[in-house]
Amino acid sequence: MAEMSVDLVAVERLLWSGQATFVSAQTTEGQIGIMAGHEPLLGQLVEGGTVTIVDTDGQRVVAAVHGGFFSVTANSVRVLAESAEFADEVDVEEARRVLADSDASEEQQRAAQARVRAVEQTASA
Repeated sequence: MAEMSVDLVAVERLLWSGQATFVSAQTTEGQIGIMAGHEPLLGQLVEGGTVTIVDTDGQRVVAAVHGGFFSVTANSVRVLAESAEFADEVDVEEARRVLADSDASEEQQRAAQARVRAVEQTASA
């Protein structure tokens, strides 16, 4: 299967960099899947979304992302998020507390939803 170079970067750190066969992201235009050879494009990530990367060994990397952009060329994908964390780093109980908190801001609610969704996507794999 064809490979592409993928970088997942948040403002505070580089989360993942390597070769992958597939990337999926939630954008303002809907869910998009990218494989090597995809037409070039620039997209905006949704607030409180997820990004999934399938590496060349078939391992899935799932991250909760909050805003940002991604760019695609024929052989690379760059995900530039305002903030991001791997699904296995998520404190699910804390995220659920935020979701249950009626005083939490809309931004906090969306970020918590993304965290829970990322964990659920990992569990369903």
